Amino acid sequence: MNILKTIMVLIIGISVLSCKSLDLKNTSTDFTQEFLFTKGIEGPAVDSRGNLYAVNFQNEGTIGIVDAYGRPSLFATLPEGSIGNGIRFDKLDNMYIADYAKHNILLIGQGTTKAVVYAHDSTLNQPNDIAIAPNGTLYASDPNWKEKTGNLWLIKNHKFILLEKNMGTTNGIEVSPDGKKLYVNESIQRNIWQYDIHSDGTVSNKKLLISFTDFGMDGMRCDIKGNLYVCRYDKGTVVVLSPEGKILREITLKGKKPTNIAFGGKDKKQCFVTMQDRGCFETFFAENSGR
Repeated sequence: MNILKTIMVLIIGISVLSCKSLDLKNTSTDFTQEFLFTKGIEGPAVDSRGNLYAVNFQNEGTIGIVDAYGRPSLFATLPEGSIGNGIRFDKLDNMYIADYAKHNILLIGQGTTKAVVYAHDSTLNQPNDIAIAPNGTLYASDPNWKEKTGNLWLIKNHKFILLEKNMGTTNGIEVSPDGKKLYVNESIQRNIWQYDIHSDGTVSNKKLLISFTDFGMDGMRCDIKGNLYVCRYDKGTVVVLSPEGKILREITLKGKKPTNIAFGGKDKKQCFVTMQDRGCFETFFAENSGR
């Protein structure tokens, strides 16, 4: 009887390990059908109820919502001329959208589908990706693709505050789980920079976290342990970095042009990646929950 119990325990243990290894495999699968979103698919974000969102569903200037079965539908249409890029939610489920066409941060309040201007500044190249700190502070990258330069902005009290100008092509941006570090990447220069965040939201002590010698970079997200998930544009991977910049894992995607990533699903361990060249979401599982 004891031998039988031992065998059963071993079988169950092997099954659990097998399931875990399947979840953590270093390749992705499709979550939505191809080309239901335009090539401008970006800004994945998940609200507190687990709904997944991305910009440019079927047409530019829209936001799509995706259910747990990977079925997208229209959530909102942005004001005329506005086109979204990055999306983030605050703790109250208010949605912030980087409107690169009109130099805005748009706001869709919880429970509504109407976008209003939260902050505007015509001097920006284009608000591209946005990040939100645990205390609600917003940051935005601002690339100038033609000149291969970029800026970094803080958004506070409905105003853009310039933190740094004349950087490389600023793109992916994220805040560490403790709210003490800001990460910004430069797509063309292939650098990821780390800053210390002060209590007023300003930054200092800029330090190079890692530099790559090939391919580009786009959106980034942190897990709860501070590991950074970085979309490698044109390489078709998501690379996972430790807070010290060490490569921990690299997930191979089906497409080659990942634009951004978000955490959601059960325990917030499912990663959803927007794919420009496929107009869809791909998905894989992380070891830790998202921030």
